[in-house]
Amino acid sequence: MSQRTDRISYQLREEIARVLREEVADTRVNMVTIMRVDTAPDLSNAIVLWSLFSKDGEPDSDQLDTIEDGLESAAGFIRKRVAKSLKTLRRSPALRFKYDPSQRLAGETNELLQEVKSDGEETKQ
Repeated sequence: MSQRTDRISYQLREEIARVLREEVADTRVNMVTIMRVDTAPDLSNAIVLWSLFSKDGEPDSDQLDTIEDGLESAAGFIRKRVAKSLKTLRRSPALRFKYDPSQRLAGETNELLQEVKSDGEETKQ
């Protein structure tokens, strides 16, 4: 990726997160966090990777589908708001939302490492 594409991806991430937080009224998407935006080199498309931070643990597939539907239905609105805010772009990229499980996987990895560490300390004693 070029520096320009990286910069635009960062700007898109910040603006999409702001629009979701402040302007989208759909309750299906109010716990979504935008993790990263991968923008195509020609700036025609952007894949928006999102995650869900929940106190209830890992969301089930039905909940993820509901959130995905909410994001897809808001994609046009978000694209318009982003285009209005980021005037440096001639046209706003089409947005595609995908769930990013990296936060969940990082948590599971951390738990496993803690178990290994505690098992190792028990065998030393």
